[in-house]
Amino acid sequence: MPHMIWKGAISFGLVHVPVQLYPATQSEKVGFNLLDKRTIDPVGYKQINKRTGKDVTRENIVRGFEYEKDKYVVLSDDEIRAANPESTQTVDILAFVDAADISFLYLDTPYFLTPDRKGEKVYALLREAMKSSGKIGVASVVLHNKQHLAALIPLGPVLALNTLRWAAEVRDLDEFKLPPDGTKSAGVSARELDMAKKLIDDMSDPWDPSQYHDTFRDDIMALVDKKVRAGKTEEITEIETPHESRQSADILDLSDLLKRSLGRGKGKPAAGGRKRASAETEDAADADDDSEAPARKKPRAAKAASTPRGRSGGSGASGRASVKTAATSTARKRRAAA
Repeated sequence: MPHMIWKGAISFGLVHVPVQLYPATQSEKVGFNLLDKRTIDPVGYKQINKRTGKDVTRENIVRGFEYEKDKYVVLSDDEIRAANPESTQTVDILAFVDAADISFLYLDTPYFLTPDRKGEKVYALLREAMKSSGKIGVASVVLHNKQHLAALIPLGPVLALNTLRWAAEVRDLDEFKLPPDGTKSAGVSARELDMAKKLIDDMSDPWDPSQYHDTFRDDIMALVDKKVRAGKTEEITEIETPHESRQSADILDLSDLLKRSLGRGKGKPAAGGRKRASAETEDAADADDDSEAPARKKPRAAKAASTPRGRSGGSGASGRASVKTAATSTARKRRAAA
């Protein structure tokens, strides 16, 4: 069930027909959203100054009417609202005309009117009277704060309201270059006319709107369904920033280095590696010596205590000599014990 637009009445002389207004159509167009292909984020409308290309904030946007090229009259929202027609809930019938007199060029948007508040009888009376007379009503109605000219048309069991374009909205035929009216003036022969009429007769069919389809929409929807079933869909993702890209490159480089290191196996270490390995080996040997020969710790302690930071001074030289003598004696004792 479509959403009701408004409820009111058809004014027919002194008779009021209570009605409800509904849209008579529904959109079946294929709608495409603009997306950022990198992330599938929707791309919105951006308000920019067309001359400078710079962004314009909402508070700096006003409405203007261009009365001459690049010359405008600025109107405030209050002024525009004051000029709008007052919203009414009445379809005021202005006249009845022959249905054939209204060109399809004037037809705009169709709506359905249904009876309301026990108005079925008077609704049916107006509908059947219009059918019998072969007339349709020309009416005035305000929808969405905008005044419209409209045609009230009996259509089977329902009364349809079709908004009409104003005369100024339909272009005059004098604006176009057209062949002259009539067969002779247009240079069309009688034989050509007869063949064209026969072709029209051969292609004539009763009007059945269900026989016609939007094949473009059908093809697009079939393609969408096929891709969904195949799992070929996209979701919103985050854009990889340059910083994140560098981090990823670093990680890849580190992985490569680790693989290359593992590939070396038991090969010779680099020069820097040899120096570090030698230092570590010596430290480990010292640790083992300390654990096996606690006496060696004393000369080291004496060296630390007696050796000054400076390189000059007699006391410093004699201290270093004492430590050297003690170390030599200790080494001899360890060799003798061994």
